[in-house]
Amino acid sequence: MRVLAGRPYPLGATVEDGGVNFALFSANATKVTLCLFDRSGHFETQQIVLEQNTQQVWHGFLTGIEAGQVYGYRVDGLYEPHSGHRFNPHKLLLDPYAKQWVGQFVEHDSHYAYDKSSSDEDLSLDLRDNSEFMPKCKVIDVSHLTPIAPLQRGQFTENLSQSVNLANAALAPTPTPIAESILYELHVKGFTQQHSQVAPRYQGTFLGLVEQEPLEYLTQLGVTAVELLPVHSFISEAFLQNKSLSNYWGYNSLGFFAPHSGYLSHANIDEFRQMVSKLHQAGIEVILDVVYNHTAEGNHLGPSLSFKGIDNLSYYRLQSNDKRFYINDTGCGNTLNISHPRVLQLVMDSLRYWVEVMGVDGFRFDLASTLGRESYGFDAGAGFFDAIAQDPLLSRVKLIAEPWDIGPGGYQLGAYPQGWSEWNDRYRDTLRRFWRGDFGMLPEFARRIHGSSDLFEHSGRTPSASINFITSHDGFTLYDLLSFSERHNLANGEDNRDGHQENFSHNHGVEGPTEQADIIRLRQRQSRNLLTSLLLSQGIPMLLAGDEFAHSQQGNNNAYCQDNPLTWLNWQHSAEQQQLIKFTQNLISLRKRFQALRYPRYIHNNTQDNSPLLDWFCRQGEPMSKVLWAEGQTRSLSLVLRGELDATESGEQALLLMLNSDEQALEFTAPPLNGFSAWQQLIDTHAEALDEQICLTDKAATLDANQTLLLPDRSLMLFYAKSQGVTA
Repeated sequence: MRVLAGRPYPLGATVEDGGVNFALFSANATKVTLCLFDRSGHFETQQIVLEQNTQQVWHGFLTGIEAGQVYGYRVDGLYEPHSGHRFNPHKLLLDPYAKQWVGQFVEHDSHYAYDKSSSDEDLSLDLRDNSEFMPKCKVIDVSHLTPIAPLQRGQFTENLSQSVNLANAALAPTPTPIAESILYELHVKGFTQQHSQVAPRYQGTFLGLVEQEPLEYLTQLGVTAVELLPVHSFISEAFLQNKSLSNYWGYNSLGFFAPHSGYLSHANIDEFRQMVSKLHQAGIEVILDVVYNHTAEGNHLGPSLSFKGIDNLSYYRLQSNDKRFYINDTGCGNTLNISHPRVLQLVMDSLRYWVEVMGVDGFRFDLASTLGRESYGFDAGAGFFDAIAQDPLLSRVKLIAEPWDIGPGGYQLGAYPQGWSEWNDRYRDTLRRFWRGDFGMLPEFARRIHGSSDLFEHSGRTPSASINFITSHDGFTLYDLLSFSERHNLANGEDNRDGHQENFSHNHGVEGPTEQADIIRLRQRQSRNLLTSLLLSQGIPMLLAGDEFAHSQQGNNNAYCQDNPLTWLNWQHSAEQQQLIKFTQNLISLRKRFQALRYPRYIHNNTQDNSPLLDWFCRQGEPMSKVLWAEGQTRSLSLVLRGELDATESGEQALLLMLNSDEQALEFTAPPLNGFSAWQQLIDTHAEALDEQICLTDKAATLDANQTLLLPDRSLMLFYAKSQGVTA
């Protein structure tokens, strides 16, 4: 083996003819040492000082080594926490660009750059070697990975620039149009860990997700994309391990290029690509939930595992008056310094890698306001957004923001740039409150199911900017939302103080499970009400995996540390659960049938083209007026959506939705529509039988214009009509 000068780009370990090029950014290091290990990662075999430094990148080319080589870094420099420097060459550090980890992280005091037994952490350097307890990095040759099948929808025809044509040009994203999307948020492990039809070695893994039964389930359900909770390599915080818990959700990333090893069945990152390939063959996109706002290294008392020891001052936002302390806009102890060009480069390189090499179709950015925050605050024109917008590859994928963090001015719903969609928590809370029966919700409810034009349209954005959801991983499941009025998080070990305090939930008479038939029926009806409202709203619907069969976490609304059957989906379904699955499948089919439910622009009645029209009515069949909208005690509403709704039929059609969130049955009158046939019933959430709850045939009950019906308490009905003389 010889050590040559090598190149400063690309960063990370890159397999080339005759060897491997290593490149590591550190602006403030005085020496960088590359440490080689045997294939097991247990024995350090050699140390090589990288002598070359080009534009703050330390680099060298090692001949005679190849893919599979295991390595890490030790970095020398000042240890002056008050000045932002935390170098300690005794600590083995992970390459931020590592494509795979070897071995497991084991919590140990030697990971900390300071002596934890000392009372003065900023002066007491810990001299122990931590390599025994650290995972190591593995050199990966991406050029030898297997091809990924394109989405069945077909591929982009545009020519991409040569700069993005690296490992697999065929991986140019091929998205379902955003307006057509139906998202399904799931946890890779929790989805199949208890699935009896998945081979035990694949349960809870990437490959388990695309075993025959789970994959068929996803395709039959009808969703267009899975949104995976974090799959970047992550570790569990020490305070969780001390309580014999672990970080289940994975929002504690440390390796932005490496798939989490716990989801690999054979320690081969190609398994992730195989998963993507099979999902693409089924017409399902893959969206990753990514955490670029903070890392697993925690606050000033946290371990030095990678970024802290490589260049703490560059990688993190630090307090200006004392750089020993971190700016904590994330609530997780630290905040990545995306304003630094090399840190921004890290994020961009990671995103491109997951699209170009690993084949994903988009990203959901955790605490995205952190990424758009410059030194003066959040800015929709921040460098991160500009970098995405000009990128010929990333500008084409789906981009979803969680539009808040806990920093100053962190709540930015509606403020993101063109091309972005946002998790709409106002939709979530409004739909929950309306169906809970809260008073004064009509105007807000109407705005949310209209696609939240008040939040997005002012900047020229469309309904697809709004990711509509009732539940997500963070909070109650749908079943628990309707079964618990209070959180029940004692298992988390924080005396039930963690998790959202206000959930707008309602137990409907009994806290938790019950055998009272009337309460069970009401909860089931409310599930159908919420699911139907979600799938009929303008905007992009997102389902939480398991809600379609009433999965429960026993009232825990912050199950981030519960890696056990509490969070794992149970695939042994009762008849009632099977019925709810079928109901949800039919709802999704209904949304796909009526193109006006997925209309790419906001529907207003002052347009001159052939776009759909949307009208609001009170339950008496009269158009809503300012006076009617202002009636705070009213908990009923009707709306009519008309136009060319169904692509399979010519001529004008209409949908009539009647909603009653009151605690008593109310009489509704069907609005008059000249030239239309009788209203044909499609959905009745109060019905007990599935074929009466949702009927997609011509055998359903009908309702004439101006005819009245008694709509039961806390229920909705949907009707369809077409112009007289129109045939399919």
